[in-house]
Amino acid sequence: MRERLRAAKRWVVKVGSSLLTADGKGLDHDIIEQWTTQISALKSDGREVVLVSSGSIAEGVARLKLSKRPSRVNELQAAAAVGQMGLIRAYETGFERFNILTAQILLTHDDLSDRRRYLNARGTLTTLLKHGVLPIVNENDTVTTDEIKLGDNDTLGAQVANLIDADVLILLTDQAGLFDKDPRHNPDATLLERANASDPSILSAAGPAGSSLGSGGMRTKVLAAERAAQNGTTTVIADGRDPDVLLRLCAGESLGTMLTSDQKPIDARKRWLADHLRAKGTITIDDGAYNVLANKGSSLLAAGVKSCTGDFSRGELVSCLNTEGREVARGLINYGARDTSKILGRSSDRFEEILGYSGEPELIHRDNMLVLQ
Repeated sequence: MRERLRAAKRWVVKVGSSLLTADGKGLDHDIIEQWTTQISALKSDGREVVLVSSGSIAEGVARLKLSKRPSRVNELQAAAAVGQMGLIRAYETGFERFNILTAQILLTHDDLSDRRRYLNARGTLTTLLKHGVLPIVNENDTVTTDEIKLGDNDTLGAQVANLIDADVLILLTDQAGLFDKDPRHNPDATLLERANASDPSILSAAGPAGSSLGSGGMRTKVLAAERAAQNGTTTVIADGRDPDVLLRLCAGESLGTMLTSDQKPIDARKRWLADHLRAKGTITIDDGAYNVLANKGSSLLAAGVKSCTGDFSRGELVSCLNTEGREVARGLINYGARDTSKILGRSSDRFEEILGYSGEPELIHRDNMLVLQ
């Protein structure tokens, strides 16, 4: 399985805050120098690399001489604005030693949820790679609100991997990999060298988020690996402090935890649907509708829908729940919330009578819907 890494051409490398900052004292320039050296070697070997880096808020906290990471949104945004300057300067200085051009890419959830902006981001990244430039990606924490509270760069790393069709996603952390239980409290914990990204048991082993500096934890890394697997991307969780960790992984050495999936990659448009983080509403479907979606690949008709919640408009993303409340599909709905509530359980030949206009017969067309495993 490690041969996948030796053959991988397009890499996404994500570095976490806990590695980048020296116990909250600002950026660790020595370890940044190690990573820039390794990534430069990967590029010299013909690999394409996108770097997804945390650390702007943590660096800002140090620069502003704050005693801890703030909780108020405006203070987080200020810390991100100050810290981003130091973060990018450190990377640019490191890669200049090897005559490698870098580019800063700041993304928000809206950039990836809007189809046109999503394609623009894809085009920019692939063009930069074509020209041999190293893109450095981060969330735009200076202008976002929900992303600071809920987002994490593990998820962003997976989204970037899907965006550019990466072969491998490397999540560098301060742990040796994923263990069967928390090694900080269980001395007998065993490192999982390989696992299926979609196996529910590994999510249980991952536990909750843990770092005070970052917003993620081992759980977010497992969820990121599951997301990346939808595109056939292999994920490795490894200790970023290991000497030459990236080069050793590239050589096929068994380090950290490799997460793969045997599921068939989904097409680009449905992968974009999967990468929406927040649906605008939910609809609950009956068992018959779910069976048709799961087994026949059909569109979703209003006749099979029991209820809807949320204030969504035509064309927005909604989550489809089964009768047990589990998300089983998601897609772009053809009717707004008010009209959807009027046609629930009704046949499409009655839409004009009920709504006063003749719309699409499907509530969600199969081309605009992703059925989840």
